[in-house]
Amino acid sequence: MILITGGAGYIGSHVNKQLHKEGYDTLVLDNLSNGYEDAVKWGEFINCDLSNYKELDSIFKRFDIDGVMHFAGFISVGESVEFPAKYYKNNYKNTLGLLKAMKENHVNKFIFSSTAAVYGNPKNIPITEEHPLNPINPYGKSKLMVELALERASKVESYDFNYSALRYFNASGADIDGEIGERHNPETHLIPLVLEVANGKRDSISIFGDDYDTPDGTCIRDYIHVTDLAKAHIKAYEYLDFSEKDSRANVFNLGNGNGFSVKEVIDVCENVTGIEINKKILNRRDGDPAILIADSSKARNVLNWKPVFSDLEKIVKTAWNWYKK
Repeated sequence: MILITGGAGYIGSHVNKQLHKEGYDTLVLDNLSNGYEDAVKWGEFINCDLSNYKELDSIFKRFDIDGVMHFAGFISVGESVEFPAKYYKNNYKNTLGLLKAMKENHVNKFIFSSTAAVYGNPKNIPITEEHPLNPINPYGKSKLMVELALERASKVESYDFNYSALRYFNASGADIDGEIGERHNPETHLIPLVLEVANGKRDSISIFGDDYDTPDGTCIRDYIHVTDLAKAHIKAYEYLDFSEKDSRANVFNLGNGNGFSVKEVIDVCENVTGIEINKKILNRRDGDPAILIADSSKARNVLNWKPVFSDLEKIVKTAWNWYKK
């Protein structure tokens, strides 16, 4: 059985579905602060906060858990700047408690939901895993702190701990069957924000800067479909079983390797929905790099992983099908 923390959230729920499609049993833990119980359509669900170590330890003792996939993190860059302690407590401290419970109960396989935010402002494009780690906000710093803790744990000789840290770029899209999708409150991701304009929930979409050194002046990002992310998690988990100790403790970028500008995303959303999107050009936001694109060749070569939904129109169509429901 695989324990999925934050499994009622956006990425966790899609990973949960994919795990069941591939024959795994799952146990989902979520405190529902940012997740939805109706998204847990597979496996067993327990409402649990990771700060409650006593309950967490009892769960490990009650269930036959083989490994953990950890998604129970806060993800808003802006909120992390405003409330850094909240991010360090949940993203870092609570993860240490989870790792302690795993060690005490002899569970040694761990997949971590990390982020490209650990790189900070990129020095080279596309970004490889060897790029310097220099996060510029508490969100990215909290994720890097966990990665360092995982690296330390993997070097403890008395504990055969194995992990992979998966650094996402822009997770996007929705389940192709339309059973689950992206729901954040408040919403901060570009594609769902644009689609909220299309379905009348929002008056306009804000474009933060159109004077970047890019072909159309707007920021370029790497969008990776959530189902492709889910499949990468399973490949990373299975990789822990079939590789040598030294190479199991590892990090992988997960992105398409292609970049799309803000204006390109809006144009595709207009084409998919058939609705003209009202746009507002605002000033740049602090800390927004002009271009962020992943080099995911390591995941492709080592994990034998390849994104299926590399076309932006396909990604937006899955998201729009979900939003129409």
